[in-house]
Amino acid sequence: MPLEIITIKLKMLAGLATVNCYLIKNNDNFVLIDTGTSGNRVEIENQLETAGCKTGNLNLILLTHGDSDHAGNAACLRDKYGTKIAMHQKDEGMVQEGDMLWNRKGNPLSKIMKPFMGLSKSNRFTPDFYVEDGYDLVDYGLNARIIHIPGHSLGSIGILTDQGDLFVEIY
Repeated sequence: MPLEIITIKLKMLAGLATVNCYLIKNNDNFVLIDTGTSGNRVEIENQLETAGCKTGNLNLILLTHGDSDHAGNAACLRDKYGTKIAMHQKDEGMVQEGDMLWNRKGNPLSKIMKPFMGLSKSNRFTPDFYVEDGYDLVDYGLNARIIHIPGHSLGSIGILTDQGDLFVEIY
């Protein structure tokens, strides 16, 4: 049976930009890839509910990297759905300390914007576990594996399903 992939497009920066999250449904089980900003909390929760996601069937939250527009709701959703958060260890300081430049040099503009880009203290968290290149997600109801693709950040990952779907953040 093919996976059902639900793209959740969340607006940010007063509608000037969007961030995509992906809810993958395999039978009655779900895996969420990225979570949007904390400003999108109600919207992503509504999207999950509409898809039939509830406590007990959200098997995993995977973060493609530690930026706040992808990790902003991870801790809240973990608590609400009783699930686990996984990401690459090389981005752990981004979500634990709320510093989006934690493993990056940054440019002059990003350094000016740094105070506005991170996770607030209430949204910071420690992931439940870390994934590396080749990590198999079958235990979470998803026939897929992790591909470590440092670039956007040192801990950027992609998720490649057995059906050939690739989920990756390119900017």
